[in-house]
Amino acid sequence: MTAVTGWGNSSSKGLGPEAFLTTERLAGKNYGSWLSSHDAVGADFGSMSDLSAELRALAEAYGIATEFWDWQGRHSAVSRDTVAAVLAALDVDVSTDDAVRAALRDVEDRPWRRTLPPVVVVRTGRPAEVPVHVPHGEAVELVAELEDGRTVALQQQQKWVDPREVDDILVGEATFAVPADLPLGWHRLRAERPGADPVLSFLVVTPDVLAPGDRLGRPGWGVMAQLYSIRSARSWAHGDLADLAELARWSASEHGADFVLVNPLHAPSPTTPVEPSPYLPATRRFASPLYIRIEQIPEIGYLNVAARTEIERSALVQRALAEADVLVDRDAVWTAKREALTQLHAVHRSAAREADYQAFLAREGDGLRDFATWCALAEVHGAAWSRWPAELRVPSSPAVVAARAELAGRVDFFCWLQWVLDEQLSAAQGRAVDAGMRLGIVHDLAVGVHPDGADTWSLQDVMASGVTVGAPPDAFNQLGQDWSQPPWRPDRLAAAGYVPYRDMLRTVLRHSGGIRVDHALGLFRLWWVPEGRSPADGTYVRFDHDALVGILALEAQRAGAVVIGEDLGTVEPWVRDYLAERGVLGTSVLWFEREDGRPKPPESWRELCLATVTTHDLPPTAGYLQGEHLRVREGLGLLTRDLEEERRVDAQDQRAWLDLLVERGWLSAGAEPAVRPEDVPPAVLALHRALGATPSVLRGVALGDLVGDRRTINQPGTSTEYPNWCVPMSDAEGRPVLLERLAASRFAADVAAAVRAPGPG
Repeated sequence: MTAVTGWGNSSSKGLGPEAFLTTERLAGKNYGSWLSSHDAVGADFGSMSDLSAELRALAEAYGIATEFWDWQGRHSAVSRDTVAAVLAALDVDVSTDDAVRAALRDVEDRPWRRTLPPVVVVRTGRPAEVPVHVPHGEAVELVAELEDGRTVALQQQQKWVDPREVDDILVGEATFAVPADLPLGWHRLRAERPGADPVLSFLVVTPDVLAPGDRLGRPGWGVMAQLYSIRSARSWAHGDLADLAELARWSASEHGADFVLVNPLHAPSPTTPVEPSPYLPATRRFASPLYIRIEQIPEIGYLNVAARTEIERSALVQRALAEADVLVDRDAVWTAKREALTQLHAVHRSAAREADYQAFLAREGDGLRDFATWCALAEVHGAAWSRWPAELRVPSSPAVVAARAELAGRVDFFCWLQWVLDEQLSAAQGRAVDAGMRLGIVHDLAVGVHPDGADTWSLQDVMASGVTVGAPPDAFNQLGQDWSQPPWRPDRLAAAGYVPYRDMLRTVLRHSGGIRVDHALGLFRLWWVPEGRSPADGTYVRFDHDALVGILALEAQRAGAVVIGEDLGTVEPWVRDYLAERGVLGTSVLWFEREDGRPKPPESWRELCLATVTTHDLPPTAGYLQGEHLRVREGLGLLTRDLEEERRVDAQDQRAWLDLLVERGWLSAGAEPAVRPEDVPPAVLALHRALGATPSVLRGVALGDLVGDRRTINQPGTSTEYPNWCVPMSDAEGRPVLLERLAASRFAADVAAAVRAPGPG
């Protein structure tokens, strides 16, 4: 053992350049720009703010921005009220100057009160160090306990740090080196000193670069699908996992597709009305039972005749709706499926299947139990847990323990639903890979969760209260946006060793070949809006992106999956460079790929990205070419300019792309899709030929583009004003297109061929 007499690391880890981002306009999102005062050379920002130097230092210690650049390039100082409200969400009292000084001392002393950091996240092959704090002069030893059972003694480095008096104790700091050759994984650090109990913390060794193996190489293409909108002759008016498996089989075996990217399949509340947005779920860890194919549950064969007849009757009603020109009615589908699933849950399982179910419960542990408990309580008390009886609002309370026992049957029902989903997700991925896909199913990870959902109830200790995530004002929404989603608390998430984040990623990645991270810049920082204030009164809060991206890369590598980050908008190069350096693919959308005011030539697009023509926040390409986005926004009063001016600018942007298509020989001269409907299909095809000419390693085709769909999927800036996330897959005339009809489409085959092979030029 080595006595600690001040040896340690005299410098703290730098957080990298934090002056990044200007404005993102796509999809109503503004990624803004914020700049820490220490990055602003020669700028006297302090004179523009009502913050004291101590309050500014306190905010910086918690990663809270005190100034930023807005969408018009103006410097904006964050008000004291906003900074105080965000600090309050982190349980920091700044009500008086004395309180500010006490809080600043506390945050500076906090690392010295801990023997070890709660978690140390490192990159394999790179040098890293761990600070260890013990009473000055005491001996300490640090050992890494590896996942495989081995132990590795860490060596103390000869670095001096002055001891610090904390709580009337003189504390010393020693620095230990983490070997660069430790294996990837979730290991433990164990600090030992004479006469004291060992102290443990996490040591997470992450890939330096995510290496997806042979899953990438030559460029591949795939379908981007809103699964709920894909109905077949056998699904219940709502796309399900059997439809997903069939879509993967058809696109792979018939057209050489390598992946199907689906919307987030996260679970909503089990009550009605069902939240339509897949980006506002009750939980991000578990999946929605709306996607279950009832007929593929083995126990259905053991129902009595009356029960089977009733299920078949419900199925016939729902299948008839799938062929009608009606919106997706999640409430009706869930009501019908819930009744059928309740009956199937009651069927006795074989010994083998019961063993499989018990193994699933053991693997998912407390996280699944808590989610199922929340679902059972929601059925009784409503989806908003903040309105439940006070004694039920804390998952660990005696009242919740008693309620779990009382509702044991329903708790087991909701656990069982996740097992069924797990089986059907596994089958869908297996079908995709067996059909020849290199990736298979790529899942989408939403930014956050519903403020009154399962995650905010079960993970209260790591989620912030009193704030929500949103976006500052921009040209498209000059009041800013409040997405109503509570964020992780960076401090509490780190204190929990990032385990909740890890467990969520593991569940999403378990049966997939990839994961798309919506608003990937949320891995770096998010715009926090204090409760009761407008989005314009928010500020940015920084996260440890090294840890979040590293753990994401580790879990993806273990799952054999690729990671795609939605990094759309005007982003400072270092952010994209960092993501690329870690092996995270970017995202490029054709309509926004420009340089010097003109379309960027396809061959100059990024290689390490998912390239697409459109996105779910724009209409399908046929609709975009005919101004569907302008028609919808004008009808909803969302335009920021006169309609004719919007049309003029939009026509100019489209004409630039059409001219490029003509120049490359992909489109006949004189095509006017905005005027002549017959010119729309050739233009859609030509745009996908341009996509096929990019070097991008992944090329995505929106499913609607394969059938000529025109209707907008989601209109940013609306909730009830437009039927977001409820529009079924339809053709150019608005007639529903079942999956069976898609498989016979000649146009779909032409688009697939265009994006799969490089175009001329």
